[in-house]
Amino acid sequence: MSAPSTAVSTRRIAIAGARGFIGSALSTQLRSLGHVVLGIGRSERSEIRWEPATGALDPRALDGVDVVVNVVGAPIDQRWTADARREIRDSRVQSTALLARTIAALPARPSALVNMSGIGIYGDRGDELLDESSAAGSGFLAEVGRAWEEAAQPARDAGIRVVHPRMAPVLHPDGGMLPRLLPIFRLGAGGIIGSGRQWLSWITRTDAVRGLAWLALESTLAGPVNLVSPQPARNADFMRTLARVLRRPALAVVPAFAVKLLYGRMGEETVVAGQRVLPRRLLDAGFAFSLPELEAALRYELGAG
Repeated sequence: MSAPSTAVSTRRIAIAGARGFIGSALSTQLRSLGHVVLGIGRSERSEIRWEPATGALDPRALDGVDVVVNVVGAPIDQRWTADARREIRDSRVQSTALLARTIAALPARPSALVNMSGIGIYGDRGDELLDESSAAGSGFLAEVGRAWEEAAQPARDAGIRVVHPRMAPVLHPDGGMLPRLLPIFRLGAGGIIGSGRQWLSWITRTDAVRGLAWLALESTLAGPVNLVSPQPARNADFMRTLARVLRRPALAVVPAFAVKLLYGRMGEETVVAGQRVLPRRLLDAGFAFSLPELEAALRYELGAG
């Protein structure tokens, strides 16, 4: 498998969201490769303090930083009230805009801004094969995705390499999509959601972190890059595979109307809908996934052997 090389010189990498589910694992990965990681956050423990909602970020704190990575974003797996929708959008757009305009104005600019995005930008597309050349779709997540990526424009205008990793739902017991599913499946009550034919694109946290590090350190790619496994699965196949890994049945069928009733628009866009997304640009650039196959990926991330 490919991984960021230890042969490159030591970089100073600032990560917004360094204490989160993805950011903490990415920080550990980069430090293990000998790089200096500076966390950007609101906590007093952060090396670089900021407040995206008010635009507070001292440009001097980013002096000497080689790469900036932004993985900030409020969770989307909540009922989308008006306040929740505002938080989901603002947490992404405000953080991106603040970082982009701040590094664009630096005398010595970072070489790259790796700014997270999501495959929700494609909307519900049925069986259509989607890659980075595909147009954005419709829906709340697509609207957020467009605004999120557009907010980085000041950095692009300043000649900084800007990458938007469009990440799929992440497989790991500590975050992403699995913590909601595991208790249900371990009780033997798991099963297919909706028709079961909707596509579920996914990625392990292991490959998500490897991909982010590779995009930050080694790749020359810019623009949107799908950070997804090359083997999307239909919902029914995913749920049956998860049940097999956990050695539990998958007999339940949760109707689409029940998901919409329980979770509203969030359930409709993230569970009932689907995207069949391929990591075309990563594969063409030579990135090798360590866990591209669903069952092996679940076994590894869940420690199921």
